[in-house]
Amino acid sequence: MDNNRQYPQDPPPSRPSLPASARLSLNRCNLPAVILGSLTYQTHPVPLELDGIRPLHDDLFAALTDIGSHGERARQFMDYMTVYFRLHHLEDVGLEPERGRRKRINANYLRMVRGWSFDSDGREGAVLKNWVETRFGLLARHHAGSLGDRDSEARHAYMRQAAAGIYATNAIEAQLDLLYTYCQYELARQHPHTRHLTLYRGISHMDEHEVLQRRGRGRYRVLLNNLKSFSSSRERADEFGDYILEAAVPLPKIFFFNQLLPGMLKGEAEFVVIGGVYEVDIRTF
Repeated sequence: MDNNRQYPQDPPPSRPSLPASARLSLNRCNLPAVILGSLTYQTHPVPLELDGIRPLHDDLFAALTDIGSHGERARQFMDYMTVYFRLHHLEDVGLEPERGRRKRINANYLRMVRGWSFDSDGREGAVLKNWVETRFGLLARHHAGSLGDRDSEARHAYMRQAAAGIYATNAIEAQLDLLYTYCQYELARQHPHTRHLTLYRGISHMDEHEVLQRRGRGRYRVLLNNLKSFSSSRERADEFGDYILEAAVPLPKIFFFNQLLPGMLKGEAEFVVIGGVYEVDIRTF
């Protein structure tokens, strides 16, 4: 046997497009963050499923199957949320209102979403970004300031705000789990055989996003915050900045959108998108 024989070496593994500083090693869905937050996932998306949520609420989705109207399905979903989480009878789940705490006890999935719409850097925004961290393993990159340094005071303040937003609420993270799962169900019904939606975001400065690579002709690879607002209307997005960022967003990365439930978001054509690495077009027209 020739022990000196030279064999071709395997090519070195390609580096993941999602930086290690932007992800956690564990999450609560069917794909690790390094994959679902990658450029490859944007190009070749597959469904994302939160651990155990769809089977736990199988009765809801079975009931929705025979309802042809989007509006009626939305009403059925909201009724289910009210009953399942006892939103009108919080004493049934052991919550006793104390002086000054009624507002926090009444916080629910709808208030979180509306709070995001008013101020994505507020307390509700911190709760939602932290929910994305725990469920999908994608770390927030910005919340009222840069969170790039995990040991920074800005990140500690963000974590305190997220914890305060969850405190004295009724299983708010479980409510968000079911909201995302219903959103995915509804998107699949409204957009069958569709993998992406083209969405837009108005930006004022190029440095609003972490640019990983410039591709030429207005094409960039960027690392988005773990939760970001977009619009399905280019004209609407144009009202919010000098540049238009255009992205092909995988349907599984849409957390919720303004027409999902009645009175959900104030912004017209608003979509709230789970972040990670995206290849986008950024133009001035």
